Amino acid sequence: MLHQYGLIGFPLGHSFSKRYFTEKFATEGIPAEYELYPLTAIDQMIDLISGHPDLKGLNVTIPFKKEVIPFLDELSEEARAIGAVNTISITRSGQSAHLKGWNTDAGAFESEIREFTGGMTGNALLLGNGGAAAAAIYVLKKLGWNVIRAVRKPLAGNDDTLLYSAIGREIMQSVRLIVNATPAGMFPESDTMPPVPVELITSQHFIFDMVYNPEVTRLMKEGLNKGASVRNGLGMLHRQAELAWKIWTESSGM
Repeated sequence: MLHQYGLIGFPLGHSFSKRYFTEKFATEGIPAEYELYPLTAIDQMIDLISGHPDLKGLNVTIPFKKEVIPFLDELSEEARAIGAVNTISITRSGQSAHLKGWNTDAGAFESEIREFTGGMTGNALLLGNGGAAAAAIYVLKKLGWNVIRAVRKPLAGNDDTLLYSAIGREIMQSVRLIVNATPAGMFPESDTMPPVPVELITSQHFIFDMVYNPEVTRLMKEGLNKGASVRNGLGMLHRQAELAWKIWTESSGM
């Protein structure tokens, strides 16, 4: 019997997950398969799980990392604190399935940021308001960074965020780390980027772009042109995938 795993989200054409896990299963001789499940609404997940009795785990991506939570039976402590889920373990008993949500973005991002910045702290500019942004904020605060979050639209009841249009010289001079936790710049819209004032980027900045396709995003190119240190999200993708696999194997007793 093949154990099944997969990715839910929409759209999924940008995802490397199927290739990554398929190669992992083949290389390590694991009797499992990984599929992409594009869902246009998160409530479709319930029929997906009931219709695939060998499905043992799911990854969750845009736009469902927050929306999926009400459909889960349990959350890990970290996922609850972050308010976002990117991994689901499925434990079955008869016809019922117990769904537990986890967040492996946080552990993966923490490892990447520690390595990338050498353990420094200071002011960080965080771009975005989705599930990946929530995980990044959780980690940065845990590591001692002061987080300045910028978003495209005002957030109701939240006075701690800036609009992109408010990112000016004072903000850019005060931050050492810039984190893009939005899909801006992702293939096939590789010519786009979050509206950061690139003329204010300097060699003192560290730019971490969670986008991993293309490997060098437009934001990273702008940073390199200014002498900044840059890193994409590919390492984070690999780390979170391995953390997800560890959760699935421990949950299923493999």
